[in-house]
Amino acid sequence: MKKEELLRHVGSMQQVAYARRLTFGEGRSRGMEAVEVKNGPLRYTVMADKCLDICELSYKGLTINFLSKPGLNGRNPFDTHGAEAQRSIMGGLFFTCGLENICAPYTGADGKEYPMHGRLRTTPAEHLCADAGWQGEDYVLSVSGEMREAELFGENLLLRRSITSRYGESEIRLVDEVINEGFREEPMMLMYHCNMGFPFLREGVRLILPTEKVTPREEVSAGHQEGWAVMDAPRDNEPEYVFLHQLRAGENGETFAAVVDDEREIAFELCFNRRQLPYFMEWKSTASGDYVIGLEPSNSAVYGRGYHEERGDLHRLPPQGCERVELVFRVHEGAEAIRGLEQRCRELMA
Repeated sequence: MKKEELLRHVGSMQQVAYARRLTFGEGRSRGMEAVEVKNGPLRYTVMADKCLDICELSYKGLTINFLSKPGLNGRNPFDTHGAEAQRSIMGGLFFTCGLENICAPYTGADGKEYPMHGRLRTTPAEHLCADAGWQGEDYVLSVSGEMREAELFGENLLLRRSITSRYGESEIRLVDEVINEGFREEPMMLMYHCNMGFPFLREGVRLILPTEKVTPREEVSAGHQEGWAVMDAPRDNEPEYVFLHQLRAGENGETFAAVVDDEREIAFELCFNRRQLPYFMEWKSTASGDYVIGLEPSNSAVYGRGYHEERGDLHRLPPQGCERVELVFRVHEGAEAIRGLEQRCRELMA
């Protein structure tokens, strides 16, 4: 529907689309600032106090994301304290891991400690902007801001993030720029921990991945490698499994991962570029109460900082250097759209 025709049907555009600042009022989330975005059937919440990560996503009322046992929570004393991070990791549509470390906690040879999944995910945004308005014929909703990871006599890394969607499209576009504003080369590890949950995620839901090689992270995962592509029913006290995928990509580096519910004819797609994020991990947990599939594009391996330091290939950013990363999240509806995802996968694998 074009702008003029749409405006004939609504009093305020907020009937169908908006970006609203809000503050949570109870529990561990008390005082947390966020921006709620509604774009027709798509609704998502961007956490201003936690790296502008998206904690909630729903489509036509169907919740897509996973939310862990701690639930919605703001910053806590144990957020970046070794493995205690698991008491504050809430899942959400995605949380940002980095910049000095991803995955397991790590202590360097100099005794410096790096917490699980890094400090970035708990960093509040500065220069926050939430906007909604017409750009030509498009009604555009946007949230932007910047997060700094810095230390006296240490690193000075800046993440500038923008999140946009257009009315009438079930798509969210994320653009990140990581800038080294210091005067020495710095390690820069970056992973997007994207998490699918119930009721979208259930037994029989499957993954579409243009994967040419699947490697289990460890022995426990190796026993379940055959079932990486299909979600099982919840099982009490089941361990988590992690699989490393070597994905095919197009000539420009573009590739994707999709989670599909054939019965509902709904699919969630994550698009990214392998030149920016060459590693991809799948996190599969069928444990009762921890029921989730994670899609994890990254510029580093799941084994973390120590692994890359030993190999001598730790990803680094030069002084005043800048790297740009772009991700697109899409919700597809209908059998034809799902067949389109399957066809794209076949083309990449050809």
